[in-house]
Amino acid sequence: MSAAATPDPAPAAAPRPSDDPPPRPGPHPPRLVRLRRAVAGLRPRLLVAFVAVAALSALATATLTYRAATTSTLDLTKDTALDELRRRVDVLAPALPFPPTQGELDRLAAQLSGTGGFRDWRVLASYGAEHSEWTQPVAVPPALQHTVDTGHAAFQRFAADGHPWLAVGVPVSYAKGGPAGASGLTVYALLPLDREQSAASALLAGAAGAGAFAAVLAAGLALLAARQVLRPVRALGDAARALAQGRLDTRLTVTGHDELAQLSKTFNHTARTLQGTIEELRAIESQGRRFAADVSHELRTPLAAMLAVTDILDEDAEQLPADTATALRMISNETVRLTRLVNDLIEISRLDAGAAPLRTETVDAATAVRETLDLRGWGEQVDLDLPAALPVRLDPRRFDVVVANLVGNALRHGRPPVRLALRGSEEELVLTVTDHGPGIPPTELPHLFDRFYKADKSRARSEGSGLGLAIAQENARLHGGLIEAANVPDGGAVFTLVLPRGLDGEEEW
Repeated sequence: MSAAATPDPAPAAAPRPSDDPPPRPGPHPPRLVRLRRAVAGLRPRLLVAFVAVAALSALATATLTYRAATTSTLDLTKDTALDELRRRVDVLAPALPFPPTQGELDRLAAQLSGTGGFRDWRVLASYGAEHSEWTQPVAVPPALQHTVDTGHAAFQRFAADGHPWLAVGVPVSYAKGGPAGASGLTVYALLPLDREQSAASALLAGAAGAGAFAAVLAAGLALLAARQVLRPVRALGDAARALAQGRLDTRLTVTGHDELAQLSKTFNHTARTLQGTIEELRAIESQGRRFAADVSHELRTPLAAMLAVTDILDEDAEQLPADTATALRMISNETVRLTRLVNDLIEISRLDAGAAPLRTETVDAATAVRETLDLRGWGEQVDLDLPAALPVRLDPRRFDVVVANLVGNALRHGRPPVRLALRGSEEELVLTVTDHGPGIPPTELPHLFDRFYKADKSRARSEGSGLGLAIAQENARLHGGLIEAANVPDGGAVFTLVLPRGLDGEEEW
């Protein structure tokens, strides 16, 4: 007898466990800044990119390989089982009487079952409402029975009793003693797929291991690549920092012909250009300072002689005609102003050249302030808020210059009352000079300590030289302090001098 067959339905894909290992919690960095740097760095990004590409590639390859191998194995098992069942049915079915009895169905199932032939399967023979004895823990799927009852050979994979199974059904189209065509006899074989499932699991484990190895290899390659890429980038960063710190002779070693080598060449060219420009500017600045210092020293002697002459002439000015006396006083004032300018230029040139010595000694700051004001006749024009005694260690002459410049600036450009307050802590001396004038325009505040800068542009010819505040600031810096300028909310300007007291414990009064 022969059995007709139709194309088998495609098997349903079994669920597959994921290849990815469970994520591991990373170490928690102690600081948020360190975490941001670690995440935003080039090395972590290269590492993540390499590992992600390798992991995705390994996952895709493993998935395709697993599906192809599993499908091929199951198809081979199904086709082999179906062909073997048909062959054995063709051998045994012709000898079966029609219609078969229960005993004959049991005997046919027993002959088809067992370990002989293809695999260890169990066979169920069915004719109408009768079927052979069935003691297996699983049953033939109803969907398969319905397909076979329509006269088509079919198969179905399913899971039962915790194991995968393959069920194959074959209708017998001819039986001995019966009419041609369908005989009503159907044979089902149930084949366990534990061996195929084990092979698929082993394949899946191998694919996962290969993916993990690929990820580790990609991480190593990423670290190597990051090292090769970041080494010149790190060198470029170090060179840029050195250049910013003033080491203009910093250069990079150029190796290769890639983009990083071109970047190194560009940096070296930029550094050489910058070094040349800065050296040229320094030379010009040095020449200017030397010229100002030389001119100032050359003018000092004739100006001293002119001052002596104008002092003598000032004493006789009242005996001279009015026009001559006016001209004489103008010359005298201009000579005094020019002498002050020359002295300021000499002082600023010495400060620039680093030739201004700082001769410190322990003095009472309150007494030093009073002496400065009394020496210039400002004692009655300034409201003082001084402590009884405030010992500090500083250069008295330079402290006198700073106080005189701040108070003189307030008296000339502010409005009374001018107030000077002196306070001290364990580490610092703080002196403030406040006036009640119109204040300083906000746009002028950043430039007050620039040389030859005058906030009042309409007063091109003023008594000051434009160097007073610059000299005061340089003297404060010599002491390790600074001067700050600001506006008072209710009107006026305030200048704050902050100096370190510079005292050891035994020098306190």
